[in-house]
Amino acid sequence: MKAFGLDVGHLALRVFARDFLAWTKYAKASAVGNFGEPLLFLLAMGYGVGRFVTDATLGVSYAEFVGAGLICSTAMYTATFECTFGTYTRLESQRTFDAILATPVSSDEIVAGELLFAATKSTIGSAVVLIVLLCFGLVSSPLALLALPAVFVASITFAGLSIIVAALSNSYEFFSYYFTLVAAPMFLFSGVFFPVESLSAGMQAFAWCLPLTPVVDLVRGLVLDRPTSRIWIDLVYLIVLGAAVFRIACWLFRRRLIK
Repeated sequence: MKAFGLDVGHLALRVFARDFLAWTKYAKASAVGNFGEPLLFLLAMGYGVGRFVTDATLGVSYAEFVGAGLICSTAMYTATFECTFGTYTRLESQRTFDAILATPVSSDEIVAGELLFAATKSTIGSAVVLIVLLCFGLVSSPLALLALPAVFVASITFAGLSIIVAALSNSYEFFSYYFTLVAAPMFLFSGVFFPVESLSAGMQAFAWCLPLTPVVDLVRGLVLDRPTSRIWIDLVYLIVLGAAVFRIACWLFRRRLIK
């Protein structure tokens, strides 16, 4: 099915199913990481550093503030790892995509399937973090459940950016540039650990250019029952950016597979 210049149809779900089935073989180990890492961050930052941050500074406890941010950073890193190392392994080391292309599945459907799987995996990871926050009493509203669809939409962007990097990469070492120059700044400056408003004007502009910032703004508002007036702007921004990144990822991946 051709749509907007892309050849994407129901066969993308077959690629998703293949990735999901392969993931179930190590899902338990993945769940330990999804549970353990945010728990450690929550204890170290939320309750460690949080002892030195007054509630008046943020309007909520620092543990609540950081916890909501960790939902987003978990989604970002899960999608990023999956669609850099995972996608590149299937592309080069295992040659999985060469085999898939021998079937009626198109290269665009491969990308779509990879994005759907990464977004699903990210949402599951974020759900685990949300459960941890619930156990600690750090969720203020049932609206927090709406954070998961928001995370799914946002993860399409993170996964798409990572597939672009995988399509341009000639080795695993190339990913160091992306993790250092893109993923790390998003993790540090997108409002996960401190309000973006506390930065200088120039740094605020930089922070709002990072895809993770609107996700944190949107999800934190839902989890803490304090949705901002920017909530719809955040959502539209993520949908438009995700669509643009998807098109670019399809184009670059198609070129890479033709090579």
